[in-house]
Amino acid sequence: MGSEVYPEQVFKGIAASPGVAHGKVYLFVPKELEIPDTPVEKGGEDDEVELLEQKLMETRQQVLKLQKEVAERLGDDEARIFDAHLLVLEDRALIEETIREMRESGRNITFCFHAVAQRYIDAFAHIDDEYLRERANDIRDVSKRMLHNLVGEAHYGLARLGAERVIVARDISPSDTANIEKGKVLGIITDAGSKTSHAVIMARSIQVPAVVGMRNITKLLTNGDEILVDGYDGQVIINPSEKTLFRYGKFQEEKKSLEKKILAQIRRSTTTRDGKTISLMANIEGANEVERIRQYGAEGVGLFRTEYLFLNAPEFPSEEEQFQAYDAVARAMAPDPVIIRTLDLGGDKFPNSVYRTDTETNPFLGLRAIRLCLENTDLFKTQLRAILRASVHGNVKLMYPMISGAGELERANEILREARGELDRKKAAYNPDIKVGAMIEIPSAAVTSDILARKCDFFSIGTNDLIQYLLAIDRVNERIAHLYEPTHPAVMRMIQTVVDAAHRENIPVGLCGEIAGDPVLVPIFLGIGVDELSIVASGLPAIKYMLRNVDFADMKKLTDEVFKLDDPKKIFATAEAFYKKHVSHLIA
Repeated sequence: MGSEVYPEQVFKGIAASPGVAHGKVYLFVPKELEIPDTPVEKGGEDDEVELLEQKLMETRQQVLKLQKEVAERLGDDEARIFDAHLLVLEDRALIEETIREMRESGRNITFCFHAVAQRYIDAFAHIDDEYLRERANDIRDVSKRMLHNLVGEAHYGLARLGAERVIVARDISPSDTANIEKGKVLGIITDAGSKTSHAVIMARSIQVPAVVGMRNITKLLTNGDEILVDGYDGQVIINPSEKTLFRYGKFQEEKKSLEKKILAQIRRSTTTRDGKTISLMANIEGANEVERIRQYGAEGVGLFRTEYLFLNAPEFPSEEEQFQAYDAVARAMAPDPVIIRTLDLGGDKFPNSVYRTDTETNPFLGLRAIRLCLENTDLFKTQLRAILRASVHGNVKLMYPMISGAGELERANEILREARGELDRKKAAYNPDIKVGAMIEIPSAAVTSDILARKCDFFSIGTNDLIQYLLAIDRVNERIAHLYEPTHPAVMRMIQTVVDAAHRENIPVGLCGEIAGDPVLVPIFLGIGVDELSIVASGLPAIKYMLRNVDFADMKKLTDEVFKLDDPKKIFATAEAFYKKHVSHLIA
């Protein structure tokens, strides 16, 4: 393309890594690997198994080497991306299933490994959890490397990228990005992906703008096309005009000025101009994230997702293993609070056969989260004992996910009492006054929140699931994802119901999920009365900066104003105008 022939074209995606880049396109389309499908010669099964084990070892050595190189160039956090790859290669369930497939089908081990890995990828790809859905890419990436080794073809990724380019791809794996020279990539654009994808993590680590979720941008571009990437607002502009380039030059200077001001306030308290203090906490998956969230100014852990201990293990982690993980976070964050959510897994979320339950027609409405724990009391009590033991060494709070009503809450608390009794008999120490709360993420829980509030020490509103269940919107379904509207009047009214019920019983309410980290929407929900926010660490500075530059009284006025509106788009526009008035004018 050329701007003298083709007009400027603007496309919208998901803003994933901040910044603005302008340059030529490098269309990254990896060659499709041909998977051989041949019968195994009679008596050759053991040779096939030996080949599999040999290539597993070879692939593991490659990943370890890659991990070491990434740690040296980018840091330990980025290198931990490859921990999941190593776990896949050590997953005996996957390996044994591959061998069984080979023996039963009589097809070669390469074909069988590909078939089994694809089943795992498909299972994860349909999970209704953005972070877990992205883990399908871990399996896809490492299985692709393994298949290259089985077939005998080298895997280069983007290591051979020449001149400075904006990379445009269907998707980009950690292996593809690991060997990129830092100065060679101007920006990253992908058809697929989300804010939690590894392509995004790598883009942030090398500080280049990224826009993901573009659907079919790869079909519109060719190598050498001129493009502009806006990683702030998620815009991609093909053939940007001189006027656009000038505008974005000024825009980038303003953004950098604002970012400096935001970072300067990280260590300050999260208090509005008129003196209202908001507790601003972070979501984590493990102790390795504590240092990072401290750097971003987190005042506690509002959501410790414990399921990642289970997903990353070949078998159920023991009580001692869980205790060590919870205790490390509790000690590191003390005296700040750490809210540990009990296991939030479902029948379709299990990475190996050890965890699988019977296939369900609709797993998102099936045996998951607290329901799974109430049916597997030994598993549940093991986790509860570990959490209770960790409560001695920090400000630990315990939270149940996906509570639908008082019956489930009472049954969970009954099992908690049993876990306490077991620790008492062992004379094991724990905090007898540990706070116990519930996630409000099902409409039935929100509607009966007045009942639940009498039986809880705190609430945390899980907005991702609550909005999805309330509006009957599957965010994974691209055809209707646009109907997922956090500013729908029903969403705001339901959150208001929960907050009012909690405050009548004098218990605090936290908000977690994507909207809790959106500086445009946060003022509405704080105006409703939400007491705490828990978000991804990188979003903390922007929220803190916004809150320190507004009056709580103005947020309440904004809430009153938007509650009079009936159109989600008008509500969002009103909130956006409020944000621009209180934040944008501060850029200088």
